[in-house]
Amino acid sequence: MSTAANAPSKSSATPERSLNQRMDALQRANEVRSQRAALKRDLKSGRQSIDRLLMDPPEWLETAKVVDMLLAVPKYGRVRAGKILQQCRISASKTIGGLTPRQRAELVQTLRSPRG
Repeated sequence: MSTAANAPSKSSATPERSLNQRMDALQRANEVRSQRAALKRDLKSGRQSIDRLLMDPPEWLETAKVVDMLLAVPKYGRVRAGKILQQCRISASKTIGGLTPRQRAELVQTLRSPRG
């Protein structure tokens, strides 16, 4: 058996990125982290509404986990957030952008209900 057969093919290898490309990606990632941190502060203070964000999320929020955003809302801890996600049949690893229309609508309805 030759070792060439076990080596990854060139077409499946990740392309090399230049220093400028890596620095641009790092800068974008830092901007997204800063925006998310500010959003979590706004959720905690009540300046932002989680249900509005879920219905029309900005592009930079689409890769955030739903559970992380729920945890930023006052009175939502791990247990309560987990129960809501389970009730809506949403995985704890689901991102906001990955929600189906059914999941999104059901989650918003649950959060708006008095016991949500």
